[in-house]
Amino acid sequence: MEHYGAVNKANWDERVAAHAASPDYHVDEFIADPAYLSEVVRFDLPLLGDVSGLRGVHLQCHIGTDTISLARLGASMTGVDFSGPAVRQARALAEQTGADATFVESDVYEAAEAVGRGAFDFVFTGIGALCWLPSISRWASVVAALLRPGGRLFIREGHPMLWAIQDGRDDSLLVVEYPYFERDEPIVFDDGGTYVATDVVFEQTVTHEWNHGLGEIVTALLDAGMVITGLAEHDSVPWEAQPGQMEEIGGGEWRLADRPWRLPHSYTLQAVKQAS
Repeated sequence: MEHYGAVNKANWDERVAAHAASPDYHVDEFIADPAYLSEVVRFDLPLLGDVSGLRGVHLQCHIGTDTISLARLGASMTGVDFSGPAVRQARALAEQTGADATFVESDVYEAAEAVGRGAFDFVFTGIGALCWLPSISRWASVVAALLRPGGRLFIREGHPMLWAIQDGRDDSLLVVEYPYFERDEPIVFDDGGTYVATDVVFEQTVTHEWNHGLGEIVTALLDAGMVITGLAEHDSVPWEAQPGQMEEIGGGEWRLADRPWRLPHSYTLQAVKQAS
Protein backbone atom coordinates (compact mmCIF):
# COMPACT_ATOMS: atom_id res chain seq x y z
CA MET A 1 0.00 0.00 0.00
CA GLU A 2 1.25 3.46 -0.89
CA HIS A 3 2.21 5.79 1.96
CA TYR A 4 -0.94 7.93 1.73
CA GLY A 5 -3.09 4.80 1.90
CA ALA A 6 -1.35 3.50 5.01
CA VAL A 7 -1.74 6.86 6.74
CA ASN A 8 -5.42 7.13 5.89
CA LYS A 9 -6.10 3.49 6.73
CA ALA A 10 -4.64 3.94 10.21
CA ASN A 11 -6.91 6.95 10.71
CA TRP A 12 -10.04 5.07 9.58
CA ASP A 13 -9.18 1.86 11.43
CA GLU A 14 -8.99 3.73 14.72
CA ARG A 15 -12.38 5.42 14.22
CA VAL A 16 -14.44 2.32 13.43
CA ALA A 17 -15.41 1.46 17.02
CA ALA A 18 -16.29 5.07 17.82
CA HIS A 19 -18.43 5.37 14.69
CA ALA A 20 -20.27 2.12 15.38
CA ALA A 21 -21.00 3.28 18.95
CA SER A 22 -22.06 6.79 17.97
CA PRO A 23 -25.79 7.57 17.76
CA ASP A 24 -25.08 9.27 14.44
CA TYR A 25 -24.67 5.88 12.70
CA HIS A 26 -27.92 4.50 14.20
CA VAL A 27 -26.60 0.95 14.55
CA ASP A 28 -29.14 0.17 17.28
CA GLU A 29 -31.98 1.30 15.00
CA PHE A 30 -30.72 -0.97 12.21
CA ILE A 31 -30.80 -3.94 14.58
CA ALA A 32 -34.17 -3.09 16.14
CA ASP A 33 -36.11 -2.14 13.00
CA PRO A 34 -35.85 -4.35 9.87
CA ALA A 35 -37.22 -1.47 7.75
CA TYR A 36 -34.78 1.17 8.97
CA LEU A 37 -32.72 2.90 6.27
CA SER A 38 -29.78 5.24 6.65
CA GLU A 39 -30.58 8.93 6.22
CA VAL A 40 -28.16 9.08 3.29
CA VAL A 41 -30.00 6.36 1.36
CA ARG A 42 -33.38 7.87 2.27
CA PHE A 43 -32.24 11.12 0.66
CA ASP A 44 -31.12 9.18 -2.41
CA LEU A 45 -34.42 7.35 -2.97
CA PRO A 46 -36.12 9.77 -5.40
CA LEU A 47 -33.16 9.60 -7.82
CA LEU A 48 -32.01 6.09 -7.02
CA GLY A 49 -35.24 4.40 -8.06
CA ASP A 50 -35.97 0.69 -7.78
CA VAL A 51 -32.93 -1.52 -7.11
CA SER A 52 -34.82 -4.67 -6.15
CA GLY A 53 -33.40 -7.80 -7.74
CA LEU A 54 -30.19 -6.02 -8.79
CA ARG A 55 -26.66 -6.91 -7.85
CA GLY A 56 -24.84 -3.89 -6.43
CA VAL A 57 -21.40 -3.03 -5.12
CA HIS A 58 -20.82 -0.21 -2.65
CA LEU A 59 -17.30 1.21 -2.87
CA GLN A 60 -15.70 2.60 0.30
CA CYS A 61 -18.59 1.30 2.36
CA HIS A 62 -17.08 1.87 5.85
CA ILE A 63 -19.21 0.04 8.47
CA GLY A 64 -21.89 -0.89 5.97
CA THR A 65 -24.99 1.01 7.06
CA ASP A 66 -25.67 2.40 3.57
CA THR A 67 -24.84 -1.01 2.05
CA ILE A 68 -27.35 -2.74 4.30
CA SER A 69 -29.92 -0.04 3.52
CA LEU A 70 -29.58 -0.84 -0.19
CA ALA A 71 -29.99 -4.54 0.60
CA ARG A 72 -33.18 -3.68 2.46
CA LEU A 73 -34.43 -2.10 -0.75
CA GLY A 74 -34.10 -5.49 -2.43
CA ALA A 75 -30.59 -5.41 -3.90
CA SER A 76 -28.00 -8.14 -3.39
CA MET A 77 -25.09 -6.06 -2.10
CA THR A 78 -21.33 -6.34 -1.83
CA GLY A 79 -19.50 -3.73 0.23
CA VAL A 80 -15.82 -2.94 -0.33
CA ASP A 81 -13.57 -1.09 2.10
CA PHE A 82 -9.84 -0.95 2.78
CA SER A 83 -10.27 -0.99 6.57
CA GLY A 84 -10.23 -4.44 8.14
CA PRO A 85 -11.98 -3.27 11.33
CA ALA A 86 -14.68 -1.55 9.25
CA VAL A 87 -15.29 -4.70 7.19
CA ARG A 88 -15.54 -6.82 10.34
CA GLN A 89 -18.00 -4.36 11.87
CA ALA A 90 -20.06 -4.37 8.65
CA ARG A 91 -20.12 -8.17 8.57
CA ALA A 92 -21.29 -8.28 12.17
CA LEU A 93 -24.10 -5.83 11.44
CA ALA A 94 -25.16 -7.80 8.35
CA GLU A 95 -25.29 -10.98 10.43
CA GLN A 96 -27.31 -9.27 13.17
CA THR A 97 -29.81 -7.86 10.67
CA GLY A 98 -29.96 -10.78 8.23
CA ALA A 99 -29.15 -8.47 5.33
CA ASP A 100 -28.27 -9.78 1.87
CA ALA A 101 -24.88 -8.09 2.04
CA THR A 102 -21.34 -9.40 1.97
CA PHE A 103 -18.22 -7.36 2.70
CA VAL A 104 -14.75 -7.57 1.20
CA GLU A 105 -11.56 -5.93 2.44
CA SER A 106 -9.84 -4.29 -0.53
CA ASP A 107 -8.35 -1.01 -1.67
CA VAL A 108 -10.88 0.67 -3.95
CA TYR A 109 -8.43 0.66 -6.86
CA GLU A 110 -8.23 -3.15 -6.59
CA ALA A 111 -11.97 -3.68 -6.21
CA ALA A 112 -12.58 -5.21 -9.65
CA GLU A 113 -10.03 -7.94 -8.98
CA ALA A 114 -11.35 -8.45 -5.45
CA VAL A 115 -15.07 -8.87 -6.24
CA GLY A 116 -15.34 -9.55 -9.97
CA ARG A 117 -15.13 -7.67 -13.26
CA GLY A 118 -18.40 -6.99 -15.05
CA ALA A 119 -20.32 -8.61 -12.23
CA PHE A 120 -22.62 -5.81 -11.08
CA ASP A 121 -25.79 -4.04 -12.16
CA PHE A 122 -24.90 -0.90 -10.24
CA VAL A 123 -22.07 0.75 -8.35
CA PHE A 124 -22.98 2.94 -5.38
CA THR A 125 -20.64 5.46 -3.79
CA GLY A 126 -21.65 7.75 -0.94
CA ILE A 127 -20.71 10.97 0.76
CA GLY A 128 -17.06 11.58 1.64
CA ALA A 129 -15.46 8.87 -0.50
CA LEU A 130 -13.69 10.48 -3.44
CA CYS A 131 -11.57 12.86 -1.34
CA TRP A 132 -9.40 9.91 -0.25
CA LEU A 133 -8.36 9.05 -3.82
CA PRO A 134 -5.42 10.69 -5.63
CA SER A 135 -6.61 9.83 -9.15
CA ILE A 136 -10.21 10.23 -10.26
CA SER A 137 -9.48 8.72 -13.67
CA ARG A 138 -8.20 5.52 -12.06
CA TRP A 139 -11.36 5.39 -9.93
CA ALA A 140 -13.58 5.81 -13.01
CA SER A 141 -11.80 2.89 -14.69
CA VAL A 142 -12.57 0.71 -11.66
CA VAL A 143 -16.25 1.71 -11.78
CA ALA A 144 -16.46 0.77 -15.45
CA ALA A 145 -14.63 -2.52 -14.83
CA LEU A 146 -17.09 -3.54 -12.11
CA LEU A 147 -20.22 -2.91 -14.19
CA ARG A 148 -21.85 -5.15 -16.77
CA PRO A 149 -22.72 -3.40 -20.06
CA GLY A 150 -25.74 -1.23 -19.30
CA GLY A 151 -24.89 -1.18 -15.59
CA ARG A 152 -25.25 2.07 -13.67
CA LEU A 153 -23.15 4.25 -11.38
CA PHE A 154 -24.97 6.16 -8.63
CA ILE A 155 -22.98 8.59 -6.55
CA ARG A 156 -23.90 11.36 -4.17
CA GLU A 157 -20.90 13.29 -2.90
CA GLY A 158 -19.85 16.47 -1.23
CA HIS A 159 -19.51 19.11 -3.93
CA PRO A 160 -15.91 19.92 -4.90
CA MET A 161 -16.70 23.60 -4.33
CA LEU A 162 -17.69 22.78 -0.74
CA TRP A 163 -14.46 20.82 -0.23
CA ALA A 164 -12.50 23.89 -1.40
CA ILE A 165 -14.01 26.15 1.29
CA GLN A 166 -12.14 26.69 4.55
CA ASP A 167 -14.09 25.63 7.64
CA GLY A 168 -13.79 26.59 11.29
CA ARG A 169 -13.72 30.35 10.65
CA ASP A 170 -14.96 32.76 13.34
CA ASP A 171 -16.63 35.02 10.79
CA SER A 172 -19.36 34.15 8.30
CA LEU A 173 -17.18 34.42 5.21
CA LEU A 174 -16.90 31.62 2.68
CA VAL A 175 -13.22 31.56 1.80
CA VAL A 176 -11.77 29.39 -0.97
CA GLU A 177 -8.69 27.94 0.71
CA TYR A 178 -8.13 24.49 -0.78
CA PRO A 179 -7.70 23.27 -4.37
CA TYR A 180 -10.82 22.77 -6.46
CA PHE A 181 -8.96 20.75 -9.08
CA GLU A 182 -7.09 17.49 -8.60
CA ARG A 183 -3.41 17.99 -7.84
CA ASP A 184 -0.55 15.51 -7.55
CA GLU A 185 0.26 16.47 -3.97
CA PRO A 186 -2.34 15.76 -1.28
CA ILE A 187 -3.83 18.20 1.16
CA VAL A 188 -2.47 17.04 4.52
CA PHE A 189 -4.69 17.56 7.55
CA ASP A 190 -3.91 16.94 11.21
CA ASP A 191 -7.24 16.74 13.02
CA GLY A 192 -7.95 14.82 16.20
CA GLY A 193 -11.70 14.74 15.73
CA THR A 194 -14.20 12.95 13.53
CA TYR A 195 -17.55 13.72 11.93
CA VAL A 196 -19.80 11.95 14.45
CA ALA A 197 -20.61 12.58 18.10
CA THR A 198 -18.06 10.78 20.28
CA ASP A 199 -15.92 11.37 23.38
CA VAL A 200 -13.13 9.11 22.10
CA VAL A 201 -9.66 10.67 21.93
CA PHE A 202 -7.81 9.51 18.81
CA GLU A 203 -4.09 9.00 18.28
CA GLN A 204 -4.15 8.69 14.48
CA THR A 205 -4.88 12.25 13.41
CA VAL A 206 -3.19 12.78 10.02
CA THR A 207 -4.98 12.30 6.70
CA HIS A 208 -3.98 12.82 3.05
CA GLU A 209 -6.82 14.06 0.85
CA TRP A 210 -7.53 15.30 -2.68
CA ASN A 211 -10.26 17.30 -4.34
CA HIS A 212 -11.59 16.56 -7.83
CA GLY A 213 -13.43 19.14 -9.90
CA LEU A 214 -16.86 18.26 -11.23
CA GLY A 215 -15.61 18.49 -14.79
CA GLU A 216 -12.72 16.15 -13.97
CA ILE A 217 -15.13 13.58 -12.54
CA VAL A 218 -17.46 13.74 -15.53
CA THR A 219 -14.57 13.58 -18.02
CA ALA A 220 -13.00 10.61 -16.24
CA LEU A 221 -16.26 8.67 -16.48
CA LEU A 222 -16.70 9.56 -20.16
CA ASP A 223 -13.14 8.43 -20.87
CA ALA A 224 -13.89 5.13 -19.10
CA GLY A 225 -16.77 4.41 -21.49
CA MET A 226 -19.63 5.69 -19.36
CA VAL A 227 -22.56 7.84 -20.50
CA ILE A 228 -23.72 10.54 -18.06
CA THR A 229 -27.46 10.16 -17.48
CA GLY A 230 -28.02 12.57 -14.59
CA LEU A 231 -26.34 15.36 -12.65
CA ALA A 232 -28.13 17.21 -9.86
CA GLU A 233 -26.59 19.71 -7.43
CA HIS A 234 -28.07 20.07 -3.93
CA ASP A 235 -28.12 22.83 -1.32
CA SER A 236 -27.64 20.42 1.58
CA VAL A 237 -25.15 17.85 2.84
CA PRO A 238 -25.45 15.19 5.58
CA TRP A 239 -23.03 16.71 8.08
CA GLU A 240 -22.27 20.16 9.47
CA ALA A 241 -19.63 20.97 6.88
CA GLN A 242 -19.25 24.59 7.98
CA PRO A 243 -19.51 24.48 11.80
CA GLY A 244 -21.37 27.44 13.24
CA GLN A 245 -22.66 28.55 9.84
CA MET A 246 -25.17 25.79 9.07
CA GLU A 247 -28.63 24.78 10.22
CA GLU A 248 -30.12 21.27 10.37
CA ILE A 249 -33.09 20.97 8.03
CA GLY A 250 -34.25 17.43 8.80
CA GLY A 251 -33.37 13.98 7.54
CA GLY A 252 -29.80 14.40 8.77
CA GLU A 253 -29.19 17.19 6.23
CA TRP A 254 -27.48 20.54 6.86
CA ARG A 255 -27.21 23.69 4.81
CA LEU A 256 -25.88 27.22 5.16
CA ALA A 257 -28.14 29.31 7.38
CA ASP A 258 -27.23 32.47 5.47
CA ARG A 259 -28.16 32.41 1.76
CA PRO A 260 -27.53 28.72 1.08
CA TRP A 261 -27.97 29.34 -2.66
CA ARG A 262 -24.44 30.78 -2.70
CA LEU A 263 -22.80 27.36 -2.52
CA PRO A 264 -23.51 23.91 -3.98
CA HIS A 265 -23.30 21.56 -1.02
CA SER A 266 -23.48 18.14 -2.68
CA TYR A 267 -24.33 16.54 -6.00
CA THR A 268 -25.82 13.34 -7.39
CA LEU A 269 -24.21 11.92 -10.52
CA GLN A 270 -25.50 8.96 -12.52
CA ALA A 271 -23.86 7.23 -15.48
CA VAL A 272 -24.35 4.06 -17.50
CA LYS A 273 -21.68 1.79 -18.94
CA GLN A 274 -21.91 1.54 -22.72
CA ALA A 275 -21.97 -1.81 -24.44
CA SER A 276 -18.59 -2.81 -25.85
